Amino acid sequence: MIVNIGKHTLSENNPAFVMAEMSGNHGGSIDRALKIIHSAKKAGADAVKLQTFTADTITLKSTNNDFSLPKDSPWSEHKTLWDLYNEAHTPWEWHEEIFKEARSIGLEIFSSPFDESAVDFLEDLGVSAYKIASPEITHIPLIEKVAITKKPVVISTGVANIEDLDLAVNTLKKSGCKEIIILKCTSAYPTPANELNLITLSDMKSRYKTLVGLSDHTTGNVAATTSIALGAKFIEKHFKIEDGHETVDSFFSCNEQDFKALVEQIRYVEESLGTVNYEISKSSKSSINGRRSIYVSSNIKKGEKISKSNIKVVRPSHGLHPRFYNEIIGKKVNTDLELGDRITLDMID
Repeated sequence: MIVNIGKHTLSENNPAFVMAEMSGNHGGSIDRALKIIHSAKKAGADAVKLQTFTADTITLKSTNNDFSLPKDSPWSEHKTLWDLYNEAHTPWEWHEEIFKEARSIGLEIFSSPFDESAVDFLEDLGVSAYKIASPEITHIPLIEKVAITKKPVVISTGVANIEDLDLAVNTLKKSGCKEIIILKCTSAYPTPANELNLITLSDMKSRYKTLVGLSDHTTGNVAATTSIALGAKFIEKHFKIEDGHETVDSFFSCNEQDFKALVEQIRYVEESLGTVNYEISKSSKSSINGRRSIYVSSNIKKGEKISKSNIKVVRPSHGLHPRFYNEIIGKKVNTDLELGDRITLDMID
């Protein structure tokens, strides 16, 4: 399973790809959007991702109940879906400058299209990959449109059941997409730990034979670093800059300091996982003398028998291996031995 996103090769044998999601954290300011790009780079992100939609490409400008936000929504102050998406969208006229800025500092950049026109727009910008946001997982015409570009596709599962995911993955494959990454996702902001079900990562990898990862909406880094130990090779985390400006997503997004800590913790987990190895490690060899061996615990005269009262299994390990303990009990020694002497087989008749 190999996926190439720009200059990055993702595989089971390579470090996880860590992406900063800008979403609506630009707060309507292109200057803030560009600052996010540079901040994400400093924090160690491999990529930054945008969302490409307008309020009109994602919903209708209607105040009917179907289009009104429920009172318990974290975005209820925006009243309607159209108002929320109009506030959160990244203006399409910004994209070229944002892409150019990211590429100028060696940061990979791509986007989540929310309709077919967004795919055409992003193709003109030469995106290296696409992300299918979890609410779009049933948007089959969009998935087909993305798939025929033959570019890698990352797909989130936040509001998908198993039938939805099967359909989306099969659609991608049938339409020509060969490089797929599936992200475990819980579309709750922030996500409670008891709804993460990270163990699903292992099953997804086995079931779909793809790389897997986590679209993380929790606060803190525990979920993301834990997912690495379960096989995640792609981590997505919403990213903001700390400038005192609240945006639609800032309440569950991480800042540069937190993201940098996340990257460092991911790399530590990856290094600690290592490979299957039953050998004594290089560093552990200096402690090998802490193992036990058989020593004389009370003076033994030549011709006397070894007994449990005159030998003992103790540290260090320079003497006879403890596996010989029962075998040598009752045997005679052929030399005088004193307390603290090592026992060796050639001392025994």
